[in-house]
Amino acid sequence: MIEDIPGVGKTTLAFALAKSIGGKFSRIQFTSDLLPSDILGVSVFKAESQTFEFMPGPLFANVVLADEINRTTPKTQSSLLECMERSHISVDGLSMDLPQPFMVVATQNPLDFEGTYPLPENQLDRFLMRITMGYPDEETEKEIIRTPSYHYDDMKLDPVITPDAIRATQSEVSQVFIEDSVLDYILRWVVATRKHPDFLIGISPRGAIALRRVAQARALVEGRNYVIPSDVDRSVQPVFAHRIVSGRSRGSDRIPGSGFVDAELKAIAQSIEQP
Repeated sequence: MIEDIPGVGKTTLAFALAKSIGGKFSRIQFTSDLLPSDILGVSVFKAESQTFEFMPGPLFANVVLADEINRTTPKTQSSLLECMERSHISVDGLSMDLPQPFMVVATQNPLDFEGTYPLPENQLDRFLMRITMGYPDEETEKEIIRTPSYHYDDMKLDPVITPDAIRATQSEVSQVFIEDSVLDYILRWVVATRKHPDFLIGISPRGAIALRRVAQARALVEGRNYVIPSDVDRSVQPVFAHRIVSGRSRGSDRIPGSGFVDAELKAIAQSIEQP
């Protein structure tokens, strides 16, 4: 998930990421009147055969860009749960697998902007990571201002990796070695969030697995076939922050880098024993 204030390029970044991956790509613009059938698909009656035929929705793609996901209703948001967890959907009595690999890249505005619906905790927990854009530095923003305006649909991007290569890389990530002392370190992080007096909801087992997976991926990107504690430390904020619910204002907590949760995660880092 990519979350930040409007106008900093969330959709452009998500679109560029999706287009750089070969395979089928689809974009869903989430609005208040979007229905689950608009995403999943619908069965259509065929008069000539007197049967119903399922017409797949935009979810049947390798990369799905869910743009401004928190501008649609909870009913429509919940239709993503099964597909994000199992890469599988059930609709109109049919059960179907989605193309592999399957990835949802979502963008959203912080919850204190008008016209947004908070994503439920069970859906937030299914996003592997949440990142933020932030404002560009002055030199970069000057170049942005100088560049003639264009729509992100006009970007000419060639795929740099194929779906088969992604699946092979995912398999390689799962083989990255992680010793018991580092697993214990991950567990100490998880337990610390659950025992924190100001956290209403700490990290679930799904979140713990996500931290392990991201740490393994970070190690592989850096050319190692084993995980070290710093891989875990650098992965905590993007993996944990959106999963934790605190007793403070939910809106401010869910703005990456600026909320109470982020500050408390930094404090926890100072108190946990390193392997």
